[in-house]
Amino acid sequence: MISVYSLSALILAYLLGSIPTAVWIGKYFYGIDVREYGSGNAGATNTFRVLGKKAGIPVMLIDILKGWTATNLAYLIGMSITGPHHSVQFVNYQLALGITAVMGHLFPVFAGFRGGKGIATLTGMILAVHVQASLICILVFLIVLLITRYVSLSSIAAGFTFPLSTIFIFHVSVRSIIVYGMCICVLILVTHQKNIERLMKGKESKVNFFKKKTV
Repeated sequence: MISVYSLSALILAYLLGSIPTAVWIGKYFYGIDVREYGSGNAGATNTFRVLGKKAGIPVMLIDILKGWTATNLAYLIGMSITGPHHSVQFVNYQLALGITAVMGHLFPVFAGFRGGKGIATLTGMILAVHVQASLICILVFLIVLLITRYVSLSSIAAGFTFPLSTIFIFHVSVRSIIVYGMCICVLILVTHQKNIERLMKGKESKVNFFKKKTV
């Protein structure tokens, strides 16, 4: 049975994920809602596209921090509830907290449940769960981005890298991490459905992260 402390941590994880970084930075510093421009998403990529790097970099870093912090709330629950660090029970609770934060980013209570696609928050989550695998994902993302300049394709490639690396490179024995990795793939495919359609039609926008804001 879930404890009061565990439930409180899950609620806090959702609230952390719900912090609409892109929306708040856009409104308070630029006077616009980034969801009304570009792709219409409240995420780092659209912030880069609409407002430029001065807004995009903080949004990206804060969104990563949201996922990392929420996932590591497991340490505050205590080993008496979650078990020793890196035990299956502890890792499972980390995953539950991280997924809750990602759901908060996708459906933020502080921004009318209109959020981003969750890639930066997912990155923070996997950094907390498995650092080595997450670093490989980041490397794949950067390589694909440099070659193609498609953020969506880079995100998809990085997402699929996580389960593959945990299985074939690090031989992770915790089954929930592998299942979670597969769920990441499904989530990314669902949230990037329109991007995939545009990629197939050759209509997907390429991103220059160092351009000045357009609005």
